[in-house]
Amino acid sequence: MTPRRPARRAHPIEIDAAPHPPLGMAAAVFLRDYWQKRPLLIRNAFPGFVSPLEPEDLAGLACEEFALSRVVRHDRRRDRWTLQHGPFDEAFFPRLPKRDWTLLVQDVDKWDADVAALLPAFAFLPRWRIDDIMVSFAAPGGSVGAHVDQYDVFLLQAKGHRRWLIDASPNPPTDVRDDAELKLLREFHPTHEWVLAPGDMLYLPPGVPHHGIAEDACLTFSVGMRAPSAAELLTDFVDALTADADDAIRYADPDLAPARDPAEIDAAAMARVVAALNALRMNDPDRLGDWFGSFITTYRSAASPAPAGPTPSAATLREALGRGGELHRHPWSRTAWRRAARGARLYAAGEAFSLPVADARLLANAERLDGAAFARLSDAGRACVHALLAGGHWRLAEDETP
Repeated sequence: MTPRRPARRAHPIEIDAAPHPPLGMAAAVFLRDYWQKRPLLIRNAFPGFVSPLEPEDLAGLACEEFALSRVVRHDRRRDRWTLQHGPFDEAFFPRLPKRDWTLLVQDVDKWDADVAALLPAFAFLPRWRIDDIMVSFAAPGGSVGAHVDQYDVFLLQAKGHRRWLIDASPNPPTDVRDDAELKLLREFHPTHEWVLAPGDMLYLPPGVPHHGIAEDACLTFSVGMRAPSAAELLTDFVDALTADADDAIRYADPDLAPARDPAEIDAAAMARVVAALNALRMNDPDRLGDWFGSFITTYRSAASPAPAGPTPSAATLREALGRGGELHRHPWSRTAWRRAARGARLYAAGEAFSLPVADARLLANAERLDGAAFARLSDAGRACVHALLAGGHWRLAEDETP
């Protein structure tokens, strides 16, 4: 008699992470079993969590000119959704009703250091994959409707309580309504429902329909991933190739033979088309890597680093760091690095620099740079730091201790 194999244990959809926050399991297990595969409700992902932000702070940020903000309102009686974009006047918020509206502000991690301090908890993911931390405040009953995101998101409850409904079934309906500015689902059939309290977190892979409704006045932090579409990647790559293309590179056919059918585009012609495209170095790994590094470190919003004032000379910079000063990276300066044919390439908000591997790794990961770290850099690394300082990617903070 052949012994029966034990049934494979199903992956739980809910877990208590208190013994092992923030995922309740090793990061490698989460990535293997859940990442881009199935949703997971993580109770106590951040035990005892206290929001570093108050609703009034978020409303104040939504009044800033360069903050990306919006308000979604729902008329329950008519099932009508309205969307308004910021910046908002300070008098706007006191006039809103007591329920059924939501304020959403993108990139709050770039504006608030305490919110940005949450990001190291997600260091098991490539930093360049994380887009931003969006913060939403919802009055009781507030929602943005049932919808689908095409990217991974971690929804951390920061204040108050929010009810989440999701459809975890295979191939759920994703057709959208045509009577609203928002991409709201025409049909939504939830398979799971939970109420999240502060410190609880819901992970959703792309394509899972979900609907969050505020039980009371609440704040939710959404740690969203950047997942450019293939069309977006191709468009930007072709633009980059075109910008650098040599006009002398053209379709050519010095091996042309007499045509059997002058109207036919034959296999030889298509091979020449491929050769012309390859002449643009589409198959060059370094060219491809440089394009992607620049692309993925450039933010989708208009905000970009800018110098705070005149750039100190290299000698002045060394002296300031020697006195205890520090360089602080601009919050809008997104960085990444990769190994290249000769050493490494560092990318900062779309700019690229050739550096030794150790320098590229250090500068891509550093939020602050003191004199000791600066001294460990090579000459090329120190020159890169000065260039980044001149471009506004770093700012010098002098030590004012007497």
